[in-house]
Amino acid sequence: MGRRPQPHIKEKLLDACADHALAHGLPDRLEPLAGATGTSARMLIYHFGTRDALLRAVLGRARQRQLDTFGDLLRVRPDEPYPVTLNRAWTAITGPDGQPYLRMFGRLRESAEQRLWPDFRRAATTDWLGPLEDGLRSIGRPELATLVLAVIRGLLMDLDATGDTARTDRAFHDFLDTLEHLPDGPGPGA
Repeated sequence: MGRRPQPHIKEKLLDACADHALAHGLPDRLEPLAGATGTSARMLIYHFGTRDALLRAVLGRARQRQLDTFGDLLRVRPDEPYPVTLNRAWTAITGPDGQPYLRMFGRLRESAEQRLWPDFRRAATTDWLGPLEDGLRSIGRPELATLVLAVIRGLLMDLDATGDTARTDRAFHDFLDTLEHLPDGPGPGA
């Protein structure tokens, strides 16, 4: 008689695999994940079915952590103007705690691993529009969510390509200054 699936073990393995992948990148082989979990590649396959299913689950777990963390950073705070919230979020997203997510998902956008999550590029964009609209609604400008997201994503790509933190931070602060001084209400054609 075979063993019955044990969801709590699978969850522990998935968390350990996600921790490893965020620290070291998504591996090509199962052995690094097996080593990180203290089990064997065979046991990982037992719990997840296939290598690709495991890697998809790891990406999904890491993405959920990113959404929870960054979503909380973008949340409106009643005692704080939203540009200040955006500034704090930028600092955290580009700092040591945000870097593992940026590395992992930046590579996913550009690599063959995109086959593991074919719709990732779309989700990586639309996931952030809601929280940004909510935040920008607090200053009467929810229609600027796409613009703010485009600036953030563009500066993150710049930072990834150049490593020039001082310049990209300055550009983001300049953008926030511009955002704070925009006229009220939607522009022409809104």
